[in-house]
Amino acid sequence: MAFGLKKKELAEWKRQIDNGEIAFLTHYWLDDRFPGCKTVTKVGCADLEKLKNWGKRYGLKEEWIHYRKDGYSHFDLLGDTQKKILEEEGITHPLQ
Repeated sequence: MAFGLKKKELAEWKRQIDNGEIAFLTHYWLDDRFPGCKTVTKVGCADLEKLKNWGKRYGLKEEWIHYRKDGYSHFDLLGDTQKKILEEEGITHPLQ
């Protein structure tokens, strides 16, 4: 279940994706399959090759991309992987 997401943040994430940028969106999220994870970061890009190559830099597999018909395909980053990648990208975790 996603929550704590503002429409303005979502619109900005989509704008960046539409512009071919690697876009990051972090929000609160709870799922019983991932105990201990309270947030998720969605990393998307309209240019799927660019997104795949970005993911490879961090050991993310292409099959982990959530392919969406609406054009907002993305990786979901959770837990230690989320923290490590955000740090390497120079992004301060916005919800901690």
